[in-house]
Amino acid sequence: MERSEKNKSRPSESFIIGVIAIVFLVLGYQTAVFIHQAAVLKIAANRDSPDTVFVHVPAMGGESGVSGRSASGQPGGLSRPTTGFPEEGMPVKTVRKNSEHSPKVEAVRRNLPGKEVETFRFDPNTVSIEELCRLGFSQKQAQSIDNYRRKGGRFSRPSDFAKSYVVSDSIYRRLEPYIDIPLVDLNLADSAAFDALPGIGGWFAARMIEHREALGGYSYKEQLMDIYRFDQEKFDALSDLVTVSKENARPYPLWNLPADSLRRHPYIGSFETAKAIVLYRESTPRHEWTTDALLDAGVLTASQHDMLSRCLIADI
Repeated sequence: MERSEKNKSRPSESFIIGVIAIVFLVLGYQTAVFIHQAAVLKIAANRDSPDTVFVHVPAMGGESGVSGRSASGQPGGLSRPTTGFPEEGMPVKTVRKNSEHSPKVEAVRRNLPGKEVETFRFDPNTVSIEELCRLGFSQKQAQSIDNYRRKGGRFSRPSDFAKSYVVSDSIYRRLEPYIDIPLVDLNLADSAAFDALPGIGGWFAARMIEHREALGGYSYKEQLMDIYRFDQEKFDALSDLVTVSKENARPYPLWNLPADSLRRHPYIGSFETAKAIVLYRESTPRHEWTTDALLDAGVLTASQHDMLSRCLIADI
């Protein structure tokens, strides 16, 4: 009698199996939800990873070795070779294009809420990692940009920032109007700033400092081409990166210096010309002291006049 009552109080085997099945079903569901959420979070974390890649495609019209992007940021109608690589000996060009993603990944990304980003003016050479993250870069991307700078890398132009492999075309198009890279002032920059300019290096940087001291300060950018072996090609490569701001320019005291100081100016050169300028000042009223008058008096040659007249001359 007691045994039958105990059997009645114990749950049946089918009930126990059902409970165990429900437990496993719940655990399985929770595991599936966890895996799904982890996958979504992974895709979300990678949403700012470089979608832009570099590929080699056959060059149209026999072009080769060309790098760039079209106005839309796409490779301008070029397509990847069916073999994955151009055939041997075929002229190629390097283009940027967005890497392909599976439809499922694209669907997840479309359904994810947009990442909150800020937009403000910044210098990519000095912007902090925190500010890069606020601009829309991931922590890993921001660290990559900072590592490039720490190794001596520099962004001279906004287009240089676009070439970074962590800067996708979409992010660059959004940020391009806000990139603010200060120009190098020829009258304030040190040799390190000159050295960082494209095509300069240590030797030309030292010559640029020396020429500035000889001139008493740059008056216009083209004076760089007075430097030995500083040709038009070198000037064109950096002319948009330098400036001579009026507030930082130093007008040359042509009408006050003695002859031994005047002769050191590159556009005067000789002690005879310097003495002639001093003699002209001593024998002519102040209101007639002009570079045009020095040319008319035969003190300056036409070449000297052309160069000196473009300089900033201190008031009498």
